[in-house]
Amino acid sequence: MHETPRWIALLNLSLILLFPVAWFAPLLRAGLNLPLLGLKEISVMSGLGALWQEDVILALVVAVFAILSPAVKVVGMAMIHHGLGGGRLKPLFAQLGRLAMADVFLIALYVVVVKGVAMTRVEIGWGLYLFTFCVLASLLVSFWPATGRVSRD
Repeated sequence: MHETPRWIALLNLSLILLFPVAWFAPLLRAGLNLPLLGLKEISVMSGLGALWQEDVILALVVAVFAILSPAVKVVGMAMIHHGLGGGRLKPLFAQLGRLAMADVFLIALYVVVVKGVAMTRVEIGWGLYLFTFCVLASLLVSFWPATGRVSRD
């Protein structure tokens, strides 16, 4: 049986801190392409707040995919790496990670759509890179065989 490399376990644990930072970090700066008008920063949380005022059901769906599923997956994988919960739970956490990829696609789609509208300006924020890193790192962690043991290397 293979042990989980220490770096995989540490990468997963780092996501416990990095995901919340990514949720509040500016993903995009958007606004009208006119002089003297600033661009509004959009984060996962600010977008969720705005969506909550317009469509509560859609806001709940986005919250599940963008916040709840990655958080549950990271905690679940940490439990597996430290021998809690067993490897039989890993497929569930891997599925949660795949669901989290949907929001990266939606953000990319938003950028493409808004850039096509006349008089608008969209700039990618550093939070989009951090959020994408978190999702991809979480996906990498889920591909590693779950053994319940972390190597000492």
